[in-house]
Amino acid sequence: MKMAVGSGLAALTAVLAGVASVHAQYPARTIRFIVPFAAGSGTDTVARLVQPQLSAALGQQVVIDNRPGAAGNLGAELAVKAPPDGYTLLMGNISHSISMTLYSKLRYDVVRDFAPVTSLAHGSFTLAAHPSLPARSVKELIAFARKRPGEINVATAGAALQLSAKMLDSMAGIRTTEVNYKSTPQAITAVISGETSIGFPATSSAIPYARSGRLRALAVTTPRRSSMAPEVPTLSESGVPGYDVTTWYGVLVPATTPNEVIARLNGAVVNTLTHPAVKERFAQTDLEPVYSTPEQFGAYIRGEVAKWAKVIRESGFKAE
Repeated sequence: MKMAVGSGLAALTAVLAGVASVHAQYPARTIRFIVPFAAGSGTDTVARLVQPQLSAALGQQVVIDNRPGAAGNLGAELAVKAPPDGYTLLMGNISHSISMTLYSKLRYDVVRDFAPVTSLAHGSFTLAAHPSLPARSVKELIAFARKRPGEINVATAGAALQLSAKMLDSMAGIRTTEVNYKSTPQAITAVISGETSIGFPATSSAIPYARSGRLRALAVTTPRRSSMAPEVPTLSESGVPGYDVTTWYGVLVPATTPNEVIARLNGAVVNTLTHPAVKERFAQTDLEPVYSTPEQFGAYIRGEVAKWAKVIRESGFKAE
């Protein structure tokens, strides 16, 4: 009996040693980075900002695989089915935390089915108005909207922007009328042309138009001002205290990916985000590089899921 136990322990030790050896060699081949939005999107931009240096940090090629569709859900469904070996990464973002409540038949759970690696970046939207609107501040916009409930049209595109508008209505005690467009470029064009009065374009898109006089930037949606436009106040400091819509991006892997692999990936991403070349690229955008431990990123995602669940329930918003 002792011999059998000894043989079993020896066999188990050999297996564990083999597994440890495989993990120690990670990564040994090309890594696929699934970006669940189209090329040229904000999510894609973040991935391409970090891709070259991430490849260098890992010593293997990182290939971006754009899989757009269903508000980022198609790419997430593809990633969750991948082997949990660290060779398939998912670019998670704000849409995945919203989808958890918005879609009743979602085929994945961003908290249960994925393991967080690290956050990558945070960004903001800008509450922007057409120059013809007689409101030069958020407080003036709120006062105007209260006198004319439902008369101010807001351009939106996708759940994040629609919920940004609904959150503003709820927290400011106003009622605007949504005009939903198929894409964010169409939505910002609607505000620039005066087809709608206000909108929530990405800050990186809004500020150039504001500086040319084609838009009026009233406030950014994040708790802190954007480094791209520090002169533009936040909504929270402009009469809507507590307002926070932060676009976030981060790396996720299938839930049972070994901790050693997650730690290797985390270290590589931190190395990437602190590299001078990458910091310089981020400085040219509204995006703020943000890295974290897996535990911190997981807690952040859970908080985002809870926040958007509350907004969706209170607004009665439903997916189209």
